[in-house]
Amino acid sequence: MLELIDVDKVYPNGYKALSGVNLKVEDGEFISIIGLSGAGKSTLIRCINKMHDIQKGQVLIDGVDISKLKGKALRQQRRNIGMIFQSFNLVRRSSVYKNVLSGRVGYHNTFETIFGIYSKREKLLALQSLDKFGILDKAYVRADQLSGGQQQRVALARALCQEPKILLADEPVASLDPATTIAVMNDFTRINKMGITIIANMHHVDIAKKYSTRIIGVKAGEIVFDGKPEEVDDEACFRIYGRHLSRNDNLSSGLEETKEGD
Repeated sequence: MLELIDVDKVYPNGYKALSGVNLKVEDGEFISIIGLSGAGKSTLIRCINKMHDIQKGQVLIDGVDISKLKGKALRQQRRNIGMIFQSFNLVRRSSVYKNVLSGRVGYHNTFETIFGIYSKREKLLALQSLDKFGILDKAYVRADQLSGGQQQRVALARALCQEPKILLADEPVASLDPATTIAVMNDFTRINKMGITIIANMHHVDIAKKYSTRIIGVKAGEIVFDGKPEEVDDEACFRIYGRHLSRNDNLSSGLEETKEGD
C-alpha cells in the first residue's frame, strides 16, 4: 500500500530533516515511530500525505507517487489518508457533529463545503462514527466544551467518517492523562482491526511496544531500527536515543496501574 523510496526532506533554512528514508508499509499494520524530539518523526508523517514537500525520492500509495500530485488529484488521494493531531485540530466553536462531518470535505466541491451540503449517507456515517467511540450523546455539544480525551475521540470519529485506508497520528496521546491515554489507544486498536493501517509518532516506548505490530526508530532523519515490539531492547534503544532509557522515559506508574484493568 505505502512505500517511501530514498526520501530526503530539506527545510528552507537548509536543515535536512530526512535523509535517504526507505520504508514499506503493508495493509493493516499498526506502526509506531519513536525517537528523540527533532529526529524527524513528525516530518516523516507529514511527507506521507504531502503536508510537506520532499526534495528527493518517492512516496507511493497504491503505486501512485503522491509527492508529484497537485490540485484535484492530490485532494482525491488525500481522501485515503486520515490525520490525527496532538492538538486535536477541531473547530472549537462548532458542534461535535459538524466537526465529524468535516471529514467528508475531500468528497465535495467548495460550494457544497461552504453551505454544509452532505448526503443522508454521510450524515448517518458521522453519527455512526460518534457512536463507535461512545460520544453520540455529545453530537450537538460544542467541541470546546469537551475534555481532552473526548476531543481526541471526536478527531478519531472525524477520521473514521473520512473512510481512509491509512490513518496518520502525530503524538496523539501526548497531552492526555494516563487513564485517558489507555482508552484512546484502545480506540486506535479498534480502528486498526477494521483494516485501517495506522502510522503514529509515539513519545513513550512502552505505549509503542504495547499497541504496535511494528516499530520504526528514527534518529537524525534516518531509520535506524525497524522491527517487532519485542525486539525493542536496550541495544535498540541505544541506537535510537543514543542512551539507555530509564524508567522515567517510559510509562508513568498511573498508566501501569491502568493497564491491569484493560
